[in-house]
Amino acid sequence: MEKGYLCMVLHGHLPFVRHPEHENFLEEEWLYEAITETYVPLLLMFEQLLADGVDFRITMGLSPTLLSMLLDPLLQERYVRHLEKLIELASREVERTRWQPEFNRLALMYLSKLNLVRYCYAEKHKRNIVQGFKSVQDEGKLEIMTCGATHGFFPLMDVCKASVRAQVMTAVDQYKRIFGRQPKGIWLPECGYHPGDDEILKDNGIRYFFTDTHGVLHGTPRPKYGVFAPVYCKSGVACFSRDVESSKQVWSAAQGYPGDYNYREFYRDIGFDLDYDYIRPYIHPDGLRINTGIKYYRITGETDDKQPYIPEKAMETAASHAGNFMFNREKQVEYVYDIIKRKPIIVSPYDAELFGHWWYEGPDWLNFLMRKIAFDQKAIKLITPSEYLDKFPRNQVITPSLSSWGWKGYSEFWLEGSNDWIYRHLHKASERMSELARLYPNAQGIVLRSLNQALRELLLAQSSDWAFIMKTGTHTEYAVQRTKNHVLNFTKLYYQIKGNHIEESWLGEIECKNNIFPDIDYRFHS
Repeated sequence: MEKGYLCMVLHGHLPFVRHPEHENFLEEEWLYEAITETYVPLLLMFEQLLADGVDFRITMGLSPTLLSMLLDPLLQERYVRHLEKLIELASREVERTRWQPEFNRLALMYLSKLNLVRYCYAEKHKRNIVQGFKSVQDEGKLEIMTCGATHGFFPLMDVCKASVRAQVMTAVDQYKRIFGRQPKGIWLPECGYHPGDDEILKDNGIRYFFTDTHGVLHGTPRPKYGVFAPVYCKSGVACFSRDVESSKQVWSAAQGYPGDYNYREFYRDIGFDLDYDYIRPYIHPDGLRINTGIKYYRITGETDDKQPYIPEKAMETAASHAGNFMFNREKQVEYVYDIIKRKPIIVSPYDAELFGHWWYEGPDWLNFLMRKIAFDQKAIKLITPSEYLDKFPRNQVITPSLSSWGWKGYSEFWLEGSNDWIYRHLHKASERMSELARLYPNAQGIVLRSLNQALRELLLAQSSDWAFIMKTGTHTEYAVQRTKNHVLNFTKLYYQIKGNHIEESWLGEIECKNNIFPDIDYRFHS
C-alpha cells in the first residue's frame, strides 16, 4: 500500500504568434520547435506507455493560445513544410558527416527521429496532435488542464475583474469545444494568484488550481500540512502548491539533472556552427542564423571544448536520474507520512518545454520514471489532482496569499521598469470593453463581429508573455509592437463601434490575422 502520491504537472504554453501576412515569420519558429522537440515526443511517449500497459498518471496544461495554434490550418501547413526542410537537412548531414563516425551516427539519429515526428504528426494524427492528447485523456491516464485564455496575468488585473472572468470563460468555452468535457483544473498564468479569483474559477466549474510554494505557506491561517496536502479556498475551489525539493531537482540546470555533462548541449547547434553558405537554405530567409535542432555535442563541462554527444551514455544517465528521483520521492513521502499521519501529495510542476526542447533527454527521463514507479516500488503512486480530491475530499480551508512564480515570487517579473507602461493601457481597454458589453447587450451583424474582435484584441494584448519578454530583453521589439498593435486595434474598434462607422474591410483584415477563438462571445467581458 502506497504511503503517498506524486503529482507530475507539465504546463504547456506559447504566445499566439500567427502572421499570415508573412511567408516566413521568425517568431513562428517557437511553435515549430515546440512541436518537434516537446509535444510530439511527449505524445509518442504517452502512447507507448499505453501500448505497453503501463499504469501512469500525469497532469498537463495546454493553454488556449497553444491549442489555437496547434489547430490552425495555416500553421499546420507551415509546420509540415518546416519539418520537411529539417528532414532534408538531416539527410544532407548524413552525407556530409559520412567520414566522421561520431557525428554521422548522430545525423542518422536525427534523421530517424524527424521521420518519426513526421509520421506521428502528418500521418497518424493528420496534423491534429491535440486529438492525440485527447485520446490519452480519454484513457484516464492524462488530465488536461486549461489556462487563462491568452495567459493574462491575473494579479495585475485586479482593478478589472471582468477581464479575469473573460480570460477564464473564454478558456473554458474553448476547452469544452475541443475536449468535449468540462475542465477540472486550471493553470493560473505564471502561477499568479490573487485572493478572490477563485470565486471566478468556481463560477466556471473549475475544481482546482496551483500556486507556488509560498502562495499556500503564507496563506491565512497557516496550512496544517504545508504543501503536502491541498487546501480549499472559501469558495470551495482546491489549491495545490509546488514542492520545492522535487521541482528544483529537475528544473535547475545548475543543481538539477539537466546540467549533467552527459546530456546534450543546447547551445551548440549546426545552425550557428556550420559554414554559412551550406546552412543558409535551412535558416531564416533573411539570412539570420537560427537553431535547427540538430546538435552534435554534449554539455561536457564548463568549457568551450565540447565533446561529441553519446546517446547511449545519455540514456543511461536519464535512467539513473529517474531512479534517483523515484528513490528521493519514496523517502520524502515516508518521512512526511510519519510526521503528518496522512498520505502526502508531492506536487512537481514544470514548463512542458523543459522536456525535449531545453532538456533533450527530458521525455526519456519521464518515460523511465513512469515505468519505474509502476514496476519498481510500492511507496508512492502517481495521481492527478482530481483523483486526489476524490480520495481525500476533506481538506483545510484557508485563503492563499497573493503570489506568483518567477523572480521574488510576487509579480515583480511582470511589473517593473521595462514593462510597467503597458498596464494603464490594458486597464483602460478593459474598462472600455465592459462599457461596450453593457451598451450593446444583443449586438448583431457587423457590430457583433466588431465587438467579438475587440475582445480578441484585448485578450491578446493582455498576454503575460509580452511583459515577460520585455523584462528578459529577448525579442523586445516584437513584444512591444504586439502590445501596441493589439491596444491600437482595440481602441480603433471601440471608437468605430461607438461612432457607428465600422470599416468592414479593415475589420475583415484583423479578423483574418488575429483569428484566435472563432467562437468567442464579447458578453464574456460583462
